[in-house]
Amino acid sequence: MTLKALEKIDTLCVSRCDPAETGLHWSVFLAPETVVPAAAALSAAAYCLEDILALDTADGFVVIYHFNGWDFNDRVALKIQLPQTHPTLPSITSVFPGAQWHERETRDFHGIFFEGNPNFIPLLMPAEDADVYPLRKTDKARRAIRDIMNAGEVVSCTGEIERLFAPPPDPADPADPKTDRGPDA
Repeated sequence: MTLKALEKIDTLCVSRCDPAETGLHWSVFLAPETVVPAAAALSAAAYCLEDILALDTADGFVVIYHFNGWDFNDRVALKIQLPQTHPTLPSITSVFPGAQWHERETRDFHGIFFEGNPNFIPLLMPAEDADVYPLRKTDKARRAIRDIMNAGEVVSCTGEIERLFAPPPDPADPADPKTDRGPDA
């Protein structure tokens, strides 16, 4: 089985998920420039937008869009990794007008900007706190993507995304060039 709705979209990683474990059927990593075409493809295939959220990780922000079929159960999470500095994505309000609220909330809490959103007046934060992002973490509090997300059953994946889920290097592994084995080695 494949995610037919996104067959013509360039994806970075597509994984099947266990709905009983994750609530999802598919997890799809995308490049930022493909989020609008992917949203349009899902809309054309009778998917609706459920929500948009962001995670602040040691690997950068991950913006997650949850979709589900209008009259069928096939939950899809589109995931886009962004840098900590100047995180920006194109708005999907041209496809899903209701995304405006979700994008505004994500901007209020994380400082992620959605280019093309027609209304970026703060939604939940006071206007005088427009540059305060309460859900941004300190470097010490951030965890790696591999520690907070399940990769699922990978169908296709680029090396860039595979590295996000790879186990950390073992400091005791002599094959790791960063391992300091001391002067007696």
